[in-house]
Amino acid sequence: MTFIFHHFARIFSVILTVLVLGAVLQAPAMAQNSEAPALPDPLTEDAIHEMVARMSDDQVRALLLERLDAVAARQESEAAPPTLTGRVVRLWTAFTLPVTDAARKLPVLPEGQARAISNFVQKHGGLGGVLKMLGLIALTLAIGLAAEFAVRKLIARWRNLEAVSGEADTLAGALSFLGRRFLREMIGLVVFYLVIRAVGRSLLDAQMLQFAAPMVTYLIWMPRVGAAVSRFIMAPERPDRRLVNASDRWADFLHLHTIGLIFLAGLTIFSVNFNTVNGVPPESIRLAYWLDSLVYVYIIWIAWTAREGLTDMMRGTDPDSTRYDEVAAHYYPYFAMAVAALTWVVVGTLVGLGKVAQLIHGAHYVTMFWLLAAPALDTAIRGLVKHLVPPMSGEGRLAAEAYKSTKRSYIRIGRVLVAGIVLVIISNAWDVDLMDIATGAEGIAGNIIGCLMTVAVGYVVYEGVSLWINRRLAKEQTSGEEAEAGGEGGGAGGSRLATVLPLLLVTAQIAIVVIFGLLAVGALGIDITPLLAGAGILGLAIGFGAQKLVSDVVSGIFFLVDDAFRVGEYVEVEGTRGTVEKISIRSMQLRHHRGPINTIPYGEIPKLTNYSRDWVIMKLRFTVPFDTDPNKVKKIFKKIGASMLEDELYKDDFLQPFKSQGVFDFDDVGMIIRGKFMAKPGTQFTIRKEIYNRVKAAFAENGIDFARREVRVAIPGLDDTDQLNDSEKAAVAAAAGSVAQQQAAEGTEGGAGQKK
Repeated sequence: MTFIFHHFARIFSVILTVLVLGAVLQAPAMAQNSEAPALPDPLTEDAIHEMVARMSDDQVRALLLERLDAVAARQESEAAPPTLTGRVVRLWTAFTLPVTDAARKLPVLPEGQARAISNFVQKHGGLGGVLKMLGLIALTLAIGLAAEFAVRKLIARWRNLEAVSGEADTLAGALSFLGRRFLREMIGLVVFYLVIRAVGRSLLDAQMLQFAAPMVTYLIWMPRVGAAVSRFIMAPERPDRRLVNASDRWADFLHLHTIGLIFLAGLTIFSVNFNTVNGVPPESIRLAYWLDSLVYVYIIWIAWTAREGLTDMMRGTDPDSTRYDEVAAHYYPYFAMAVAALTWVVVGTLVGLGKVAQLIHGAHYVTMFWLLAAPALDTAIRGLVKHLVPPMSGEGRLAAEAYKSTKRSYIRIGRVLVAGIVLVIISNAWDVDLMDIATGAEGIAGNIIGCLMTVAVGYVVYEGVSLWINRRLAKEQTSGEEAEAGGEGGGAGGSRLATVLPLLLVTAQIAIVVIFGLLAVGALGIDITPLLAGAGILGLAIGFGAQKLVSDVVSGIFFLVDDAFRVGEYVEVEGTRGTVEKISIRSMQLRHHRGPINTIPYGEIPKLTNYSRDWVIMKLRFTVPFDTDPNKVKKIFKKIGASMLEDELYKDDFLQPFKSQGVFDFDDVGMIIRGKFMAKPGTQFTIRKEIYNRVKAAFAENGIDFARREVRVAIPGLDDTDQLNDSEKAAVAAAAGSVAQQQAAEGTEGGAGQKK
């Protein structure tokens, strides 16, 4: 021991002398006269002693100056700001270093691993001690498995978890069965873990536990938990309960290789810990690099082999899938391969840079798992929305479109929430606290994260408000049945909410975009005060320069507050009639019953007549001969009105039944008898058509004819028309036709005059 101390003292004195001489004489070039020896590999204590014993003073100086120059160059490079080219070169060097180093150390890998195993055997008292430890571990595992088996059987008998619950073809039935089975497996695994933990602490000493704990965790516990989760999702042996859209072949394939992949990843982490504990650093043989690379190759092989099954699984069974869903499903296997390759590149680069603290704990595996699971989670979101979102009230195209829009809103909200959760999990795996960076960090990183969080929250609020308003709007628009149009307008309008909600939706969306847009800009570190001031000035300029526009908007607000019209109602504005088809913040659009559409600004509406509010009275005119009994017609009308009140198709549309109003007028054809009824707006035309049919049939049954216009020609002294020859008959017919045309013309002119 004394010899070693004096030996190192002599070396230290030589090195100190060289430093002093170099500083005083300023002669570093002297070190170039002697070639510095290469450092031994591996750099052990015995090798260093042997090298120093063989070195001369000049070689010591050369080695010392070489190391000092390297330190100075490194400090100079770190102090100088790195250029883009320098950064690229540094990253490329860091990426290629583990590859070349692993290839160079591949011949010594078996020897290094054998040395780790040898150290492990020696540490545990030789082969006999290792066999004893392995036997105790096997006994502990057997006790844990026995306890797990007993508990699972007990739970299955007690709760009958194997029983089938719910319909086989429903999501509730599948989740009930698979959830019960998964719960039983997890309870068994928890019991297994607790038992082996308790038994292991009593049978194994601290040195044995140092080996057994990571072995059980990474090679037994993690693969079994992964198998339970995969069995819950894939259900390889129960296709009738499978949650994903996959055939039996691909479900079995993915389930089996998922377990294999988790085992391989656990083996990689376990080997790193094993070799480190047993005196073989990971960088000395690079076994972890080859195992880790094998994980990525395994993922790429799985994705390429099962690309058809993965595409079907990602496509799902939603009939309302979009083109984006189809494209994402088609390219998901290639996305998985790209994620595996990119993770390999990133991990290799981090190893080359020496930043392996998080890699030892499997942060890259956590990242890769959640990146690969993100599209699968998107499919799960679409499946849950398909089964959980209730259909819209009402039927028809409008209800179907509203249902699709509602589902897409839920899916978009779910995607944002899942993306946020995945990002937080990945950042935590790398020991990065996004909240701390967003709230307390200075610089562009904190500003960008704060901006993204603000945008995400704003988007969720935007979709949530839009979803709520759209559901209410769809409910209002599809709650009632569409009445048959009569071709003359006057249909029933929508509710007041159906009229106001579209404007409220646009206003809320604009407000959310503006507010969260300003907050996001402020989160980037930009002062938004000038933006607010500029917006105020712009608003004043618009107010002064567009007074007509302001008048239209204000008038529209008061019209809506007064509930003067609603979407779907038939109104008249200064002689322009039509159904209110669309409203905006400054105008309304009226669709005439013959097709033309008129756009009317609110500020130009002096008076508005609404024909579709609350109720409508329709009066019908019937012309009968003069000799018809009005009381008989009255009884017929009353009977028709009573029968229609009992008809399931029409009874709910009447407010007052159809009845006679008696003789209304006389003309040169006959007497006019009028009837009327009161009905809900929009139903009057269907009722009128049915009343016409029933009146015609009732008149025919009772021998009542409708009056027709006719011309009678009286010839004095002629009692029988058979006494006339053909020429005389033709003359009489011509005279009668002339009179009829004259009367018709007079009637037309009279009607035009009355209209005027």
